[in-house]
Amino acid sequence: MTVQPPEPTVPPAEPVKVALLGCGTVGTQVVRLLRLDSGEIAERVGAPVELVGIAVRSLDADRGPGVPAELLTTDAHSLVRAADVVVELIGGTTTARDLVLEAIGGGAGVVTANKALLATHGPQLYAAADAAGVDLLYEAAVAGAVPVVRGVRESLAGDRVARVLGIVNGTTNYILDEMTNGGYDFDVALKEAQELGYAEADPTADVEGHDAAAKAAILASLAFHTRVSLDDVDCEGITGVTAGDIASARDAGGVIKLLAIAERIEDTRGEAVAVRVHPVILPVDHPLAGVRGAYNAVVVEAEAAGRLMFYGAGAGGAPTASAVLGDLVAAARHRGQGGRAPAESAYAELPIAGPERVTSRRQVRLAVDDRPGVLAHLATTFADHGVSIETVRQQPGTGEAATLAIVTHDAPEAALRATVEALRETVGVRELLSDYRVERA
Repeated sequence: MTVQPPEPTVPPAEPVKVALLGCGTVGTQVVRLLRLDSGEIAERVGAPVELVGIAVRSLDADRGPGVPAELLTTDAHSLVRAADVVVELIGGTTTARDLVLEAIGGGAGVVTANKALLATHGPQLYAAADAAGVDLLYEAAVAGAVPVVRGVRESLAGDRVARVLGIVNGTTNYILDEMTNGGYDFDVALKEAQELGYAEADPTADVEGHDAAAKAAILASLAFHTRVSLDDVDCEGITGVTAGDIASARDAGGVIKLLAIAERIEDTRGEAVAVRVHPVILPVDHPLAGVRGAYNAVVVEAEAAGRLMFYGAGAGGAPTASAVLGDLVAAARHRGQGGRAPAESAYAELPIAGPERVTSRRQVRLAVDDRPGVLAHLATTFADHGVSIETVRQQPGTGEAATLAIVTHDAPEAALRATVEALRETVGVRELLSDYRVERA
């Protein structure tokens, strides 16, 4: 009788200890999904994932039955020191930075959804993570569940990106969509967005474009291998968009969207990067024109891959938690099995282009005297600044006034800005009604 040797026993993997900082809308969903899918997550990681604590500002807030009260603590620093992976969802740029640096210094991987933190202190955090040999992952910081960070950073790592443009703020897209399709004024659409939970009580970061600008800085840094900060982004919000502007865009076969645009500039002075956020008139056949409600979408134009579009839910607890958990699984797997996510790539060190190196098209709407000679004065103003006119449309006016919508050819941004200012003083101009960049399909 042959005796078989006993099967070798494999010791169970040590659990990966996870600390969660912040338990708001997204954090609550992260806790729920971690508990609901713990078995599958453990299989994907190759080890159990143990939530060891949740740092909150107050222990008294009602977070529902899905968040175990015994895991809550106000001592974030002790929690960070006990974790293998730290998930930062508290927001802000001061306390969050200190805790993330403490986590990295202690050898923990970090997952964050904090776009403002990365746009403001990214280089410091990337350098610290690289020195410590740990992960710093942030898919949820841009466009919620849409995997655009991983797509640009990893899938297009072998390509040359020329341009990135996208709708990266769901609040503003919802407001503009309601103005376009519901016929609402800005104030009414904003109030509805607040009632539905799409907009905060203080919507400034969204409607003034600051949130989108932080995301634009992150995307530009990834796409062009250059450190781009929040201060490098030329930013304009949507508070000035009127029902008349929406109607004029519709008459021209377009819609108004708030876009984040990052592009590679190549001219006689070499290469540079230009990054901006502002309302744009998009033709209805542009891929981004049909993005409705609070959804996000990003178009990437690359040399070999061509035009790619990433689309999906850009906000909300569950979609954003999905992106957080994707990063968490990667960081936990690296912790247990070795390896690291791609480190910061900033080798290109391209300069940031000023408006004199950026070209665009504009639609300018003017209230003018309805009499002979006015068009000639306007044409002279454009010509004096080296800007040529592509189309002129006259819209219904009142009494002795007419409304003109003038679209230019591509011209340097600095020349266009100077033209717009000069138009205010041009003979026959009663009022500058609006001024928008115009994208081609």
